[in-house]
Amino acid sequence: MRLIFGYVRRHWGLAAIAVAFLTIETLSDLLQPTLMSMIVDDGVARRDVNAVLNWGVVMLAVAFAGAIGAVVRNIYASRASQLIGKDIRSDAYGKVMSLTFEEVDRLQPGAIITRITNDVTQIQNFTQGLMRVMLKSPITCIGAIALIIMQIPEQAPVVAAILAIAGVLIWMNMTRSFPRFLTVQKALDKLGTISREFLRSVRVVKAFGAQRQEAERFDAAAGDFATANIRATRVNATYGPLINLTVNMGIVALLWLSRAQNPGRIGALMASMNYMTQVLFALGRVAMILNSSVRASASSRRIGEIFEQPSEERVIDSGTVVDSDTVSDGSGVVPAGSGETAPPDNRNQPNPPDAKHLALRFTSVSYRYASAADDAVHDVDLSVLRGVTLGIIGPTGSGKSTLVSLIPRFYEPSRGHIELDGADIAAIDVETLRERIALVPQEPVLFSGTIRSNLLWGNPEASEAQLREAVRLACASEFIDELPNGLDSVIGQGGVNLSGGQKQRISLARALTRRPEVLILDDCTSALDSTTEQRVLDHLRELAAHEQGLTTMLISQRISTVRRCSSIAVMDGGTVVATGSHDALMECSPQYRSIYDSQIGETCSDEQHSDTQHSGEQHSDELQTGEEARQ
Repeated sequence: MRLIFGYVRRHWGLAAIAVAFLTIETLSDLLQPTLMSMIVDDGVARRDVNAVLNWGVVMLAVAFAGAIGAVVRNIYASRASQLIGKDIRSDAYGKVMSLTFEEVDRLQPGAIITRITNDVTQIQNFTQGLMRVMLKSPITCIGAIALIIMQIPEQAPVVAAILAIAGVLIWMNMTRSFPRFLTVQKALDKLGTISREFLRSVRVVKAFGAQRQEAERFDAAAGDFATANIRATRVNATYGPLINLTVNMGIVALLWLSRAQNPGRIGALMASMNYMTQVLFALGRVAMILNSSVRASASSRRIGEIFEQPSEERVIDSGTVVDSDTVSDGSGVVPAGSGETAPPDNRNQPNPPDAKHLALRFTSVSYRYASAADDAVHDVDLSVLRGVTLGIIGPTGSGKSTLVSLIPRFYEPSRGHIELDGADIAAIDVETLRERIALVPQEPVLFSGTIRSNLLWGNPEASEAQLREAVRLACASEFIDELPNGLDSVIGQGGVNLSGGQKQRISLARALTRRPEVLILDDCTSALDSTTEQRVLDHLRELAAHEQGLTTMLISQRISTVRRCSSIAVMDGGTVVATGSHDALMECSPQYRSIYDSQIGETCSDEQHSDTQHSGEQHSDELQTGEEARQ
């Protein structure tokens, strides 16, 4: 609850006004039964018309003041609660954007959405009820009980007994409700996750005719949610009537005492009954708000879990940069571990590369997902020279995407460290680091809006010429220019009105607007035909030659995509098992040869031999260009 009241303090002015007018309204409600008793006992009983008129005017004025207080209280309480909800949502959303990928995975996206929406609504309802109802209830109870005792002092023991029994029932209601409402929110998380998964994969579900399975899965989750809700509301359904029965029995007892001890004071008896009714409603409101507070407390705890997670900016490795003497094998990649092409000892080589020429270096890097039993990436040692294009290939689940996800610090290595231009990336501010890197995922992510607005995500300051050049390099001009509004054509959420290849090319163009130092392509041409893919790769080589510093890491499942890269790293079982050119890997890497045979086959060996010779000549030209650039 500390989180809730922390946000209430932000808007204490509005809350104070609401409480002030709530007090006026409550005092008005408390005065009216006493004024009514005076009208009855002093006016009606004594047949004094003036007393009736005078006290009637006073009662009318008090009622008018109470009505004004209620209106103003409602306005300011509603405004304050809405602003509190808005602040919590905005802060929670901002916090989620700063979480590490590990924490997002652990909290689960569906649960995060539920917390930012439903849980905040619970808190918002509670704060509004707090200022509109709950603060009124204790004032009403205390005031009404005091006035009952003032009217008829003999009723004090009965009132005390009623309050004691009602208080115990309310406490039992709270203690039993809290864990059950927490279960309700968790069940709602699961329901939201299933709904979100279905909406994201609706085409796959329908393509496989799996609507019945998904409906059954959703129905089971909805049943769990309904069961949890029933168990939670059953507590309220039990204790609410018991509280009302206790107060009503108290009213009967007070009537009996008044008849026996004060038979002539009709007005005082009416006031006492009215006050007991107010106490009854106040206790009912207390029970209702306490149930709301139980929900709000559970929601506050769940939202607090988001705020308690470490932000990416705080995840700083304490390790130091380790110098390792390595030597390039002539491909732009320096294998520094136990890979098949790594030399046994490089320290005595005559021309070790200067560290300033290294773009990236992985030193004994391992990473394990929180829910996994084994490392997804294990003991990777790899160095990549600036300006080269490294192809990464390997079977599914070999750790390719996980490895490149460590570069922009989407995840932090479990062991080892990564250097960018000689600096440990753990010591670089996350925002600064990611400004130097562009990532194009296999599954393109586009936002509703125009093509231009999506491209500007990569670089908000990009000029028209830069946007056009990025589109050209990604081979997206051919279909964008055919659209009625060109770059200003509207696309749906996720690019639903574009083909897979078109979405991938726009996603690539967005990355190219950044002019990054490191470009990571995670199988982002998988939806392109071979001709378009080769044109895109040719454009990327053209860009690398022009920029003379752009380092590209290209993940692909296809030999035809990586074979003309400056060098190729083969991954298997979460580690790099071989590095080198296509020609070299065909000679020394069984894994690479196996992938080649499965995709191209031995019947194309003659064509492959000719292509690898061409690749070797082109590779030599790239290395010579790189040396000239460094000189």
